[in-house]
Amino acid sequence: MGADGLSELTESRFLDASRSAYDRLLNLISTRAAQVGVIGLGYVGLPLAVAIARAGFPVSGFDIEAQKVESLNNGQSYIEAVMSTALAGQVASGRFRATADFAELAVCDVIIICVPTPLTKNREPDLSFVRNTAGTIAKHLRLGQLIVLESTTYPGTTDDVIKPILEETGLQSKIDFFLGFSPEREDPGNRSFEVATIPKVVAGDGIEAATLVQAFYQGVVKTVVPVSTTATAEAVKLTENIFRSVNIALVNELKVVLGAMGIDIWEVIEAAKSKPFGYMPFYPGPGLGGHCVPIDPFYLTWKAREYELPTRFIELAAEINTAMPRHVVDELAKALDRRCGKALSRSRILIIGLAYKKNVPDIRESPSLRLIELIEEWGGKAEFHDPHVTEIPTTREHMAIKGRRSVELTETALKDFDAVVVATDHDAIDYQAIADHALLIVDTRNVFGRLGLAREMVVKA
Repeated sequence: MGADGLSELTESRFLDASRSAYDRLLNLISTRAAQVGVIGLGYVGLPLAVAIARAGFPVSGFDIEAQKVESLNNGQSYIEAVMSTALAGQVASGRFRATADFAELAVCDVIIICVPTPLTKNREPDLSFVRNTAGTIAKHLRLGQLIVLESTTYPGTTDDVIKPILEETGLQSKIDFFLGFSPEREDPGNRSFEVATIPKVVAGDGIEAATLVQAFYQGVVKTVVPVSTTATAEAVKLTENIFRSVNIALVNELKVVLGAMGIDIWEVIEAAKSKPFGYMPFYPGPGLGGHCVPIDPFYLTWKAREYELPTRFIELAAEINTAMPRHVVDELAKALDRRCGKALSRSRILIIGLAYKKNVPDIRESPSLRLIELIEEWGGKAEFHDPHVTEIPTTREHMAIKGRRSVELTETALKDFDAVVVATDHDAIDYQAIADHALLIVDTRNVFGRLGLAREMVVKA
């Protein structure tokens, strides 16, 4: 047989192996017999794992923290988006179990990666969690598995980072295993949506992978939105959060400009949103928090440098939003001086809300942490109250304030502080008590404007 004939025979065998693996996996997915592994049981992974189990698939949740694993296997959720009763039901049914034994990845037919993608101190993408997870999967990779990355990242990560690590095993994407990307779309604290009701963008490395990814998620969520490539799907998630970042920066800048003119930005937005077309309301605040909006834009700006392209608009938005905590503290200092005749350096300040958004315990990138640091840089003293966060955990960026605990919101406590800064508008806060007893209120969320409380002592910032 000639070289060309041997090549054709080899290619035919590859195609036969690929088709066999594809057909088997598609059948397992279609019948919900596919064993699913979800790596990372945090704000994204745990709700997803429970939703997949609820859809009828057997699910193994993988996490490196033994305490989390034990808690989950006892039916106890540590995330507000997942009720313990719902989790316990899936554990009791046998459809969900948590494990720290990553060797069990070998028996999984579908593996979903839900690990963090933070930034380094230099505001560059940190893919160490993704790389390490891909390396772990590679140790147990076998013929006929579907690997899906859900972690937010820059376009090209699935092809340029995940794929080469997995192919170092000698197995090939599109032939021996299948690779896809589907960006997470969690919105912590939003009770109007859950995993199953949020449309899911999906893509695969090749036609077979794309079909498998689409088939799998169609079994879990109501609406699946396929796109042409994994890089496109990666860009979709970045675009969604850059859109939010830029628009929030716009209203934050308008807040400063219009405030200097004596115009209330909240009143302006309320009137503007009456327009039934061409306008979408965004709201100012003390800064941006959470894992997505403050971080995701930098993944695209970093990738753009590879193409020698500027991202001035995106970077300017980040600068504006990052500057908001300092603006709030400047307004606090002015209000203390003008209304109370007291310097910030001699004042005790109570921050209301440590979490980055209302009704959640998530403090990642929370501007409240920066507010505390800035107040104390001025020489003042800062404490916080948050019904969802009892203590400031250890973080690499805010080591000086770790371990501080939420103070009780009492009449005596409120009167002991020189000012109260509302940074997060949790529903569980007693705003009437703050209005009745606080000496000065700096409101970054327009809570007191919305409630019509104590306007004479409230400063909007």
